[in-house]
Amino acid sequence: MDNEMQPLLEEKMEQIKRYLIRLGADRNDAEDIVQDAVYKGLLYIDSIDPEKFFAWLFKVALNRYYDLCRKRKRIQIPIDSVIVEDAETPEALVLQKENQEEIERVLNELPPFHKQLLIMKYELDLSYQEIAGLLGVKMELVKTYLFRARKQFQKKYRRDES
Repeated sequence: MDNEMQPLLEEKMEQIKRYLIRLGADRNDAEDIVQDAVYKGLLYIDSIDPEKFFAWLFKVALNRYYDLCRKRKRIQIPIDSVIVEDAETPEALVLQKENQEEIERVLNELPPFHKQLLIMKYELDLSYQEIAGLLGVKMELVKTYLFRARKQFQKKYRRDES
């Protein structure tokens, strides 16, 4: 691999690792999965379309994570502690944490695919094009699926507020 590709590869590795952690992998498992995916990618680099290499890495890492979950017969979704700088009051911190927990709960009620799309778009800040490339679908489908995921999230979130 040339030196020009290394920073891009490291960025994508970090992005995949964050995504796996967000799905429920612990940090060590996520790092191991990403390293394994990159190792496999480098082994088979000649047979992978260069334009689809990062999507291939993403898929391999995601499948490896699912294999790990099946092996352990459980999926853990951690609720990250919220760190707020310049919080004005302890009450504000408690309210923010409760809101984050509510969002997590609603996300966990969504179908896994919708949850993944929302995480990719709003937590990893991936573009529609990047998500389409990772999932191997057309950008229009990503927009449609994200619209449905947002509507479903809003419906569940509003239902719980009543």
